[in-house]
Amino acid sequence: MSETPSAQYRIRITVEVDGADTVRAAADAIAAVGGLVQGAAGSGTQGGRELRDFTVDAASEAHWQLITDAVDAIEGARVLGTVDCTFEIHEGGKIEQRNKPELATRDDLSMAYTPGVARVCMAIAEDERLAYDYTIKRNTVAVVTDGSAVLGLGNIGPRAAMPVMEGKCCLFKEFADVDAFPVAIDSHDPDEIVQAVRLIAPGLGGINLEDIAAPRCFAIEAQLKRELEIPVFHDDQHGTAVVVLAALLNAAKLTGRTLESLGVLVIGVGAAGMAVTDILLACGVTNIIGCDSTGVLHTGRDDYADGTMNDAKRRYCERTNPERRSGRPVDAIEGLDLVVGLSGARVLDPDALARMNRDAMIFAMANPTPEVDPQEAARYARIIATGRSDYPNQINNVLCFPGIFRGALDARASEITDDMKFAAAQAIASIVPDAELRDDYIIPSVFNRAVAPAVAAAVVERARPVPTAQPDGTPA
Repeated sequence: MSETPSAQYRIRITVEVDGADTVRAAADAIAAVGGLVQGAAGSGTQGGRELRDFTVDAASEAHWQLITDAVDAIEGARVLGTVDCTFEIHEGGKIEQRNKPELATRDDLSMAYTPGVARVCMAIAEDERLAYDYTIKRNTVAVVTDGSAVLGLGNIGPRAAMPVMEGKCCLFKEFADVDAFPVAIDSHDPDEIVQAVRLIAPGLGGINLEDIAAPRCFAIEAQLKRELEIPVFHDDQHGTAVVVLAALLNAAKLTGRTLESLGVLVIGVGAAGMAVTDILLACGVTNIIGCDSTGVLHTGRDDYADGTMNDAKRRYCERTNPERRSGRPVDAIEGLDLVVGLSGARVLDPDALARMNRDAMIFAMANPTPEVDPQEAARYARIIATGRSDYPNQINNVLCFPGIFRGALDARASEITDDMKFAAAQAIASIVPDAELRDDYIIPSVFNRAVAPAVAAAVVERARPVPTAQPDGTPA
């Protein structure tokens, strides 16, 4: 097999074996056809023969048949069945509700429910701020989607989007102890989505918008920010932007650059591309060139001139590409320092990277196949980051959203400001000490447990009002 085995195609194969020699032969047969054996645990007996469960990583679903055929061909081995381990993890959903108080007696019930609960209800009715103290509002985020832009799968609908939303909720809980719940809305109408979220907002501490297609995601987020008094955060936009900035802060430091001096090519100007551009502009980068599927964005393009370009891209053109470069990405790359890829597989010829400045930086984040092959890019670029976990420098939103919501909830913030996002990026970058910075280590691991608390603390600090000074300079 030319493809690399992956846990996403992990299967468990129950095999009837004669003994230890057969187990070894079966493991060798699996390896010979490209499978990666992760374990071979005993699982009982059947008809006097031993049963073994082989856990195997494969390269695809088609690969499974090759693996089981290879095991069946071993004398003394017989495949009894297989289980798709990824589907098994998702069976029945990946999250559940649990009670915090014990309800073992009538007294417990009298306090948790009637009649005692009425006293708590009336206290909140008199002062709605108490909902943060006496309900789940203080620690609850809704992960809201319409299923229109899920991963790289496109518009698959709200039901098919649920496994991703549940996964997001798992990450909230695992990394920041935030209770998150998926809310899949069966509409692509921005007004209906806004209305649905507005109506459920009283019981929530925050809203994480997820996998909603551009350009309507911009209008939905903006409207919800205006209408709600709790944080609203479109992670596909701002989470990506924060982590890209964190990686760039360290990459620039490592290569001796300032943000103000950078020339940047952004390939893909959907939700994430626009947010990355916004945060880089806000941090002082002035030379940013964006490319969509048609080519380089600039005010001289035909669709800008004839009014067919959407409003978001029109505004993008007006704020970027000061030299008015045109053509395809390879035509605009000359003399730039950084490529940020947020589009699709292999859209950039690796040889074009030779025309970039020395110590070029490539953030190619399309999944599962980046915009340019990292190994090919390494011939020309000094620093390479991707969205994949099997390469160094993984740029992953999980470094941002758990901590940023943890901080916003702890501060009881009504919004997540640009200042909080900058602080989050700086906190992520700071996890990698200067003494440990390397070309292949500009961003911490997603499993680094110091990240979310650092981000939360930075967000809380920026959420506090800055003390004003008296005329004599003393704090108010």
